[in-house]
Amino acid sequence: MKRIHAASRYLAVVLAALLAGGCAGTMRSYDSELKQTVGMVSSGHVDQALQELEKNNSAADKDLLYYLEKGELLRLKSQLPESRDAWLLADEKVKIWEEEAKTSPEKLIGNIGSVLINDKTRRYDGQDYEKVMLSTRLALDHLALWNWDAARIEIKKTHEREAIIAELRAREVANVEEDAKQRKVKTEIKDLKGYPVETLDDPEVIALKNGYQSAFSHYLAGFVYEALNEPGLAAPGYRKAIELRPDVKWLEEGLKGLESRARKLKANESDVLIVVEAGSAPARSSVSVPIPVPYKNTWGAVPISFPVIKSDKSVFLPAQLNVDGKNTLSVYQITNIDAMARRALKDDMPGIVLRGTIRAITKTVAQKEAADRSAIAGLLTTIAAIATESADERVWRTLPSHILIARAILTSGRHTIGISGPFGTKTVTADVAGKHTIIPLRLMGSSLYATLPQYPSQLLASSEAVTAEPAATDTTNEAAKSAVKRKTLKQKAKTEPIKGVPQ
Repeated sequence: MKRIHAASRYLAVVLAALLAGGCAGTMRSYDSELKQTVGMVSSGHVDQALQELEKNNSAADKDLLYYLEKGELLRLKSQLPESRDAWLLADEKVKIWEEEAKTSPEKLIGNIGSVLINDKTRRYDGQDYEKVMLSTRLALDHLALWNWDAARIEIKKTHEREAIIAELRAREVANVEEDAKQRKVKTEIKDLKGYPVETLDDPEVIALKNGYQSAFSHYLAGFVYEALNEPGLAAPGYRKAIELRPDVKWLEEGLKGLESRARKLKANESDVLIVVEAGSAPARSSVSVPIPVPYKNTWGAVPISFPVIKSDKSVFLPAQLNVDGKNTLSVYQITNIDAMARRALKDDMPGIVLRGTIRAITKTVAQKEAADRSAIAGLLTTIAAIATESADERVWRTLPSHILIARAILTSGRHTIGISGPFGTKTVTADVAGKHTIIPLRLMGSSLYATLPQYPSQLLASSEAVTAEPAATDTTNEAAKSAVKRKTLKQKAKTEPIKGVPQ
């Protein structure tokens, strides 16, 4: 009876997953789907990428990844309200995870379905770095829409989310270690013969404090708090960025100039943070590794699929920017999402190996016992085992792989920013207004995208009024009219301040 029960239970779980609609998730290759989407974006065809995303997610019930990818694609098209709304829907799903992490962490740590079939049957809650980057990118959308108060909320959420992740991961590590000890299972990556351990053990990965905190998120926090005249909160943001990237000495300038920077700005100047994002987050693919499994008095080897990340070394990272064809700005890489993704996988591997080993044992027992009953039962069990064996490839692929920043004091008005590389020189024309401005740029393949700020009309009028002074020798009627207009704009800007916007 025990043999019949074990084999039947395995088949029942597999069939239930397939019949309940789990087939799509169990058999779906996210790596293949997003490879096409990323390729379209790299060649400048964002509309086609959006169509591809919709085609691959036709079900009414959309998952977290759909909203993450959609928000990013819409942002590349500068459809900022739509991008923000897609990410807010993604954030609602992450909030469900957060609530469970705080109240029922055992639900997230253990999942019997993933043990018997594969990790794709687990609800996708996002990689830890994706949850944090979601808040950061929402903040960028709010800033581009010139809603600094909403961006501040997202910045605060970033810190809270990091704390939840840290606590849950500590529990998970302890749980995996205890479970592995009781089952007498080895969970170290080095024990997987044939797994490319070097992809997770390079210096960039090992140097990271963890797989979810980024220097960019914390530097952005410092910049936003500084713009909102909250130096007491800005300082910790800059300090954390320095702590996470101590090798980038330039980051120390953010902290050193905090008390005096705003006072030194002239009426027609803006403190501009230029964000350069390059490439796309690395894909996860599957690699099959034989797991030794004991059965009665013999040993066998069962192939189990594990996720692997291979970096894209072809991503171009500019060392400098050109402003208005004459000023050169140094650009500093402060966040490597490629390395963060590999660090996240490295940290997750003990749990993945444990589940894979349990799955190998379960499959072996089910196949052997089914074969003892009849050849057909054995064949069906073997087919089910092979058909459902696949690593979880789900990751947010349209995220950038690297984030670089530059900072400069620019006069209010229109500026041309250029990036030169193997693709030639790409330029973007951007307006600068207000005392603090953020200009995000995105390099993908040979395409350059810009998410330019959508300034309130009053702020633009104020900036134009300050910068557009008439020449002393110009006495034409048109010049006189322009001078009157500029004077009117100045008066309007003074009498009608813009609420909630850094001036």
